[in-house]
Amino acid sequence: MGKGLRIIISGGGTGGHIFPAIAIANALKGLCPDAEILFVGALGRMEMQRVPAAGYDIKGLPICGFDRRHLLKNVVVLYKIWKSQRMARRIIKEFAPQVAIGVGGYASGPTLNMCAKMGIPYILQEQNSYAGVTNKLLARKASCICVAYEGMERFFPAEKIVLTGNPVRAEVLESPLTREEAVRSFGLDPARRTILLVGGSLGARTLNESVLLHLDLLRQGDVQLLWQTGKGYYAAICQRLENEGALPRLKVTDFIADMGAAYRAADLVVSRAGASSISEFSLIGKPVVLVPSPNVAEDHQKKNAMALVDKGAALFVSDADAPQTLLSLAIDTVKDDEKLRMLSQNILKLGLKQSAETIARQAMAQALPK
Repeated sequence: MGKGLRIIISGGGTGGHIFPAIAIANALKGLCPDAEILFVGALGRMEMQRVPAAGYDIKGLPICGFDRRHLLKNVVVLYKIWKSQRMARRIIKEFAPQVAIGVGGYASGPTLNMCAKMGIPYILQEQNSYAGVTNKLLARKASCICVAYEGMERFFPAEKIVLTGNPVRAEVLESPLTREEAVRSFGLDPARRTILLVGGSLGARTLNESVLLHLDLLRQGDVQLLWQTGKGYYAAICQRLENEGALPRLKVTDFIADMGAAYRAADLVVSRAGASSISEFSLIGKPVVLVPSPNVAEDHQKKNAMALVDKGAALFVSDADAPQTLLSLAIDTVKDDEKLRMLSQNILKLGLKQSAETIARQAMAQALPK
């Protein structure tokens, strides 16, 4: 089915966009091994390395976001948008896709706008519970909009919406380790309850400070902490910890390569509220305390978090309150069997399986002759 299918996948900027995009590409290849897939991303962004590493070709556009603090700099931004539109047109003309998929990020705008002008159908993947401006504009001419949350009719035409969930990395769901093996792989004690604190690959300053301010809680209790600091914070944190004496129940690392093992080891996760992370927690039924980043467009992480909190599927701590309350709440929660069970059961109800394959089928349905 779909022999000779050619598909563009556009977007990126963060792992939250790139990992789902690659998962969709892998699903397309699974359904149609002969499919030709071309990614279109933004020059200088992480997709330009991650996509080729996953085995796919990518073209880069010189697109960037508007600078709201320095308005005069947007003259350059407007030029880059114009240039990106021209480059996108040339890429589309040469590759001749039958359908395009937008996953969010700077490159989606010019690529999908040009697809619309050239009569090529496209679908959108909206990961968050609160749609961004670009996707709301692109939705007008989209053939289909794949969403991860209910109630998205307030942003998009109801007849175009398909509830698919967000694709996640297969390695997160398929760890071969038992909990005991996973805990030991990080040098921790399987007999103790384990909290995983992770602020994304770059780390999160607030989450890190929430630990540093209350190291006494880790000394006094019998709970252990697996702490991903982020590469930019790791050296300074290690230096601060040198003056704190022995902390045997604390495992500090700059980056965790095997998140499947980390999730398997954790009895409770403390995390930002990115859409991809939430989808992972939902599919594995992992109890979580969410601390939304305040530094995102339209405060969408808080909206993502509240969509779970309102259903008893996660706990919430604001970024402002986290330094004083986060670690004590996490420690109390990880020792509460009933609360952990309730959070796990409720978040598991929200997980939508085979999201990547569902989105891939939607794209193929638009590409193939009716």
